[in-house]
Amino acid sequence: MEGETLYSIGELSRRTGLTVKTIRFYSDRGIVAPTDRSPAGYRLYTIDAVARLDLVRTLRSLGLDLPTIHKVVDRELSLPGVAATHAEALAVQIRVLRLRHAVLTAVAERGLTAEETDLMHRLAQLSEDERRHLIGGFLDAAFSGLGAASAFAGIRRSMTPEAPDNADAEQIRAWVEWAELALDPDFRAGLRRMAEDLAAEQAQAGTGLRRDLGAVVHDQAGPAVRAGIDPASDQADPIVAALTAHHAQALGRPADAELRRLLLARLERVSDPRRDRHLQLLAVINGWPAPQSLAPALNWSVQAVRVRTGR
Repeated sequence: MEGETLYSIGELSRRTGLTVKTIRFYSDRGIVAPTDRSPAGYRLYTIDAVARLDLVRTLRSLGLDLPTIHKVVDRELSLPGVAATHAEALAVQIRVLRLRHAVLTAVAERGLTAEETDLMHRLAQLSEDERRHLIGGFLDAAFSGLGAASAFAGIRRSMTPEAPDNADAEQIRAWVEWAELALDPDFRAGLRRMAEDLAAEQAQAGTGLRRDLGAVVHDQAGPAVRAGIDPASDQADPIVAALTAHHAQALGRPADAELRRLLLARLERVSDPRRDRHLQLLAVINGWPAPQSLAPALNWSVQAVRVRTGR
């Protein structure tokens, strides 16, 4: 073109940093077509080719295919529209990669068998409907039929995992482990029994009961654990008496030897380490602060009550 500077492929290569072979490749496919040819037949380009090649290089680095790039540089497709489509596709790929990373990390950390790995992989890839079904079935197994639904509504909400769409690897690993626990028949049965215990205590709410056993254990046994009090010592007697009195009020029965046996059974159920792990996993999945573990205080209470029941 008259009056306009034209550049050879070699000059374009020096200006763009692309190899001559790469520029010729794009030129052959019409993505960056030559403007003219020299008398010797060599391709010549205007300065606009530099901008097109820079755009092509950027779009290639973002993973766009050549036919799409061709349409973008020729303005047959909107770049923002193409970008949005590819961003959505990348989001799906990222989620898949996160799932794979989470499963492989868990397999390595926990030393899982091939069967356990297969289960974990399937749990990680559950659809939204499948996750809701699993969660609902787990919560129903624990709480359905125990008095008015409203009585356990708050507890159900606090035990519902709600992983975000952009869950990170830690949340995905926590979800998979939570799902494994939720499918464990023994854990479900233990949680159901704990819920039945709680329902029985709530039935006595008219007696003036205002705090659950966990709160009393935290307040009474927690300081004893921190002070290093031996659960079999005389110093533990007032604490066991307080726990016994609370449970007697909760069940509406006298604080006798049978009541202490019932208290021990209740404490043993609540002290199941899987319950603690379940709460920790929920916190990770939902992005909540890590819960304070009641395990030390519960284990101390179990030992203290067991010594005094002769078991």
